[in-house]
Amino acid sequence: MRCVWLAAVASLWLAGVSSAAFEAGAAKVDITPPPGYPMWGYASRKDRPCEGVRDPLHARAIVLKAGETKIALVSLDLGRAPTRDSMTRIRTALKPDEFAEIFLVASHTHHGPILELDTWPKAGKPYIRDLEEKLVGVIRKADASRRPARYGVGATELPWNRNRQSKRKDAPTDREIQVLRVEDLSGRPIAHAVNFAAHPTMLPAELMMFSADFPGAMAKHVEADTGVPCLFLQGAAGDLSPKPPEGVKGPDEFGKRLAEAVLALAKEIQPTGKGNELVVRREEFGFKCVIDVKNPFVREALNRAFFPELIGFFETEYATGVRPMLTTAVLDGSVGFVGMSGEFFSDHSLSLKRRARLPHLFFLGYCNDYHQYFPTIQAVSEGGYGTGLPVSVAELGAGEKMIDRALIHLYQLRGLVP
Repeated sequence: MRCVWLAAVASLWLAGVSSAAFEAGAAKVDITPPPGYPMWGYASRKDRPCEGVRDPLHARAIVLKAGETKIALVSLDLGRAPTRDSMTRIRTALKPDEFAEIFLVASHTHHGPILELDTWPKAGKPYIRDLEEKLVGVIRKADASRRPARYGVGATELPWNRNRQSKRKDAPTDREIQVLRVEDLSGRPIAHAVNFAAHPTMLPAELMMFSADFPGAMAKHVEADTGVPCLFLQGAAGDLSPKPPEGVKGPDEFGKRLAEAVLALAKEIQPTGKGNELVVRREEFGFKCVIDVKNPFVREALNRAFFPELIGFFETEYATGVRPMLTTAVLDGSVGFVGMSGEFFSDHSLSLKRRARLPHLFFLGYCNDYHQYFPTIQAVSEGGYGTGLPVSVAELGAGEKMIDRALIHLYQLRGLVP
């Protein structure tokens, strides 16, 4: 099928520079739905309802303000970020608060609730409306707690993830773990944000209980030690699974070990970042959808993996193509944040980090909506899960086009290219 890249359209924000002091604030809220919701993550479940809560789901927010420019980084113990319509409602609600941009980043736990439907548990009072209100609330709470701050970033590599798709000996794996430490001017921590890439699929599909998986366990241990919110910002985990150290089993043990690595890294960070400059940009894309949901043969195939209401959502969502979002921010010309609304493969993040020439680049997958898998062209040539239908629906090469645009954004926001 011929590939067509529709011209990128859309909302574009550029924010300026001011000499005002850098400020930061953080907050946390429980977003666990009541039992009875259908669960996100495994086709075998269909619309079978959740039976309980193994461990609670949370949203954690950091608000950063440099001059007159303010952004929010929000981690979600969810399988995906809120839908396009939800994002619009959240942004509209926050408009009076003058946020230049928000990054809603899902951990991609496979034990969270379905977000694509607005009729659960009932049309008059759906969970998704409650979630939207809580996300607006936690961002505002973090914003209200802002105080003069400084920041620092530490990074290392951990051999605790693996490429689950490629069979090549040189299979790409982004093993970098990054920690953003934000503290007040007296040295007291305000929040930490952890960027690492691995699928939170350490619990069996048969467990019909909500759980934040290993990212939740990691955050819990870091918060117990530091007393401030710890955000898990998922990376390009489309082809990456956890690879726990020898003798470590299950999400709780793995999360604890990951927390120990985070705390060790955080203690080495010497925050000196002054937050003099913060610039942002957002761009929406349009790609050809390679699946016709209206085709009866396609619907029959989809019926094996999804339930009718979810298929109806896909039919509406992809009626005009696949429309992912790219959200970019650069702090002080040295720390980049790139949010992608889908499951990007690790070679995407490795390529962008190498070419961006930034001291630190946080690649945020599952950010601001969700459009399933974006495999690399090389991965598609190998095959395997995540490289084809029904979970990869954008035209071949869509991921590379978005990565190239992200690279342009990162250079333009630093004033290095026209």
